[in-house]
Amino acid sequence: MSVYGYVRVSSREQNEDRQMIALREVQIPEKNIYMDKRSGKDFQRPQYRKLIKKLKKNDLLYIKSIDRLGRNYEEIQNQWRIITKEKGVDIVVLDMPLLDTRRGKDLLGTFLSDVVLQLLSFVAENERTNIRQRQAEGIAAAKARGVAFGRPKVPLPDNFDEIQQRWKARELTVTEAAKACGMTRSTFFRRARANP
Repeated sequence: MSVYGYVRVSSREQNEDRQMIALREVQIPEKNIYMDKRSGKDFQRPQYRKLIKKLKKNDLLYIKSIDRLGRNYEEIQNQWRIITKEKGVDIVVLDMPLLDTRRGKDLLGTFLSDVVLQLLSFVAENERTNIRQRQAEGIAAAKARGVAFGRPKVPLPDNFDEIQQRWKARELTVTEAAKACGMTRSTFFRRARANP
């Protein structure tokens, strides 16, 4: 039997220390801890895929909390089934002792685990939906305050209007006009269309 751990944070800026400390406390070897810095919306994560391939019957997998596994209700249920039923691997969710498949393998224990898993999976996906909604509301509020998103526009060169008129009069090709303005062809064309 081998013991593994799985860690997930949603982005490179987020810190995985809390999860790593919890896994070290249950003495999982560093080489057996797989970590992704990706969204939990699906299970197409490179380290997760490697871990799934590595797991064998009677292995044990630790995760800190169910939302670290993922944030898609149906997919969490499906992955749980693949790991526990198809692969025959036990899972321990450290933040939720009821989700420890080593215990209660009788009908009642399985029923309780299934109910708790469904509830927590729902909560994980619901939180993902709430995060997206809060993000959209925050962006809308910032735009209403006049906050600009994206790269700042580079000001047009002083000779842009003159060059644009010569291009419109077909005195210059797009390539020549772009070069005269110090722009790429696509940038010149886009800025010319936005500046009638």
